[in-house]
This record gives sequence, structure tokens and C-alpha cells, in this order.
Amino acid sequence: MDVDVFVATHRPDWDRLSELSRRANRLRGAEADELVTLYQRAATHLSIIRSVAPDPALVSQLSGIVARARSAVTGTSSPAWREFGLFFTRRFPATVYLSRRWWVPTAVLSLALTTVLAAWIANDPAVRTAIAPPELIKEMTEPGGQYETYYSTGPAASFAFHVWTNNAWVAAVCLFFGVVFGLPVIGALWSNVQSLAVGLGLMYSAGRGDFFLGLLMPHGLLELTAVFVAAGTGLKLGWTVISPGRRSRAAALAEQGRSVVVMALGLACVLLVSGAIEGFVTPSGLPTWARIGIGVVVEVLFLVYVFVLGRRAARDGETGDVDARDAGDALPETG
Repeated sequence: MDVDVFVATHRPDWDRLSELSRRANRLRGAEADELVTLYQRAATHLSIIRSVAPDPALVSQLSGIVARARSAVTGTSSPAWREFGLFFTRRFPATVYLSRRWWVPTAVLSLALTTVLAAWIANDPAVRTAIAPPELIKEMTEPGGQYETYYSTGPAASFAFHVWTNNAWVAAVCLFFGVVFGLPVIGALWSNVQSLAVGLGLMYSAGRGDFFLGLLMPHGLLELTAVFVAAGTGLKLGWTVISPGRRSRAAALAEQGRSVVVMALGLACVLLVSGAIEGFVTPSGLPTWARIGIGVVVEVLFLVYVFVLGRRAARDGETGDVDARDAGDALPETG
């Protein structure tokens, strides 16, 4: 592409766009329509220049023109409090709801595999011996052992923060490394299944499985749900790399990647709640039924949040993607 010819051909449109942008508040109907048309045209020109002939000076100049035109077209930004509210009442729950075909099967398969492995460990002494010596297993599973004291090893606030950061890291691995064909997600899920199955299997073999579930369920219901949502989203991202559908791979990944960011921010808050429960409720002196009840109530509230509020937002057209004005400009694709 001859950049000089391209610039000479389209410079009048850019100049006209700059003029209309400066007096955007005083435009009449025809001129307002012209502003929108020229803005869309200039955004396409900017994408072409960036892709074909990224001259720094020209890109900088045209980026400024497009940015001012975007402000003129979209108006002032929404207040931060409104964006915050929309995120938690529409965007995040819709994103989780729309990913349900990935994370619900992930949850079912993971829990089924955990149950099978835990039963195998609990009923096969040879498997338990392969995991650890009998003396060490006894130390871990007996009253006052490691499985029992784990949740009260330090100050509640410090423990809750540690749990939150660890779980947030696991979720981040599932979400962002899913782009590598989903393989790191499968590895993280398998590690999670192993850890949970070993704990359940060893405690049930010692006749203390119910006690262990009483420690696990208050925080574990919401925590595991968040991990399964992250894993399902990561697998969906990996599948997008393999099969982007009718869109180009770059466009499909851009859209799915933005939804992953929405999911990451929302799940960080969900895991903060589960971390607080694990730090303050699980090791508390409350009766087992009360601790489990708190976990069940929080889990039910989250599922209602997703399948009622999220479903409603999705039916209204919410996709979990960022607003079009924030998504950036892209070249048009041929169908």
C-alpha cells in the first residue's frame, strides 16, 4: 500500500471528522450521522495503517483523531459506581451463566472422579501405603492431627488472606493458561482432584470422614464452584484456539479473552468470600451443622445469583464482553 496516496485520499475525511468532533454538542441530525459514519471509517483506516504500514507519526495523529471522535460519539463515560454496579448485577453473572455448558460438566466429572479415587484410597490399604507410611497417615488423621489443625494454624485474618491468594492463583492458571489448548487447566484440575481425594480417602479410612466433611463443606462448596467455573472457562478458551468457528481466530480469542478478564475479576471476589469463610467460620467453635449451614446458604445464594440474575441478563443481550466503545477497533471480517 502506498501510504502517501492513502493519506492524500482520506485526509479530507479526517479533517472533516476533526471539525465535527470539535463542535459535537452543536451538531444537527445530518451532521451527527456524518460524524458517526466518518468515525467508523477513520477507525477502519487506523486499523489498516497499523496492520500494513505502521508509521509512528501517522498512527499517533490518526489515533488522536479517532479517540476524540469516539468521545464525541459515545458521550461522557459512565460514572465509576454505575460501571461497578453493572459489573456485579449483569456482566459477571451473565458471563458465568453463559459458560455453564463448560463448567457444570467440569464440576460433575471432577466430583465423580474425586469420589471414585477417595473410595479406592479408603478401601485399599495398599494404595494408602503407597501414599504415605501408616505412621504418618495416623499422625495426619488422628484427633489433633494435621487435617484437623490445618484450619487453625495461625491468625484467622492471615490464614484467610493466604487461602484467598492461593485459590486466586489456581483460578488464574485455569483462566489465562487455558489458551495453551486447555492443557494447564486439565493439570490443575487433576491436582485438585488428587488432593481432595487423598484427604477424603485417608480420613474415611480412619473413620473420621464425616468430621473431615464438616471442616471442608463450609468453605469448600463455594471454593470448588469457583475453581470449576474458572476451569470450565479456561477449557472454553482452549477450545476457541482449536476451533474458533466462523470468526477469525484472532477475533474469537479477543472476545473470549475479554470475557476471561471479566471472569477473573468476579471470581477474585467470590474466592475472597470463600477465603473469609475458611479463615473465620471453618475453624470456629460453631456447631458442625451451623458451619455447614453457612456454607450451603452461601453456595445457594451464588447459584441463584448466576442462574436467576445471570440468566436474566443473558436474555437481555448481555454477553459478558466489554462495551463496544471499550473493546477497541478491529478490521471488518468477510463472512
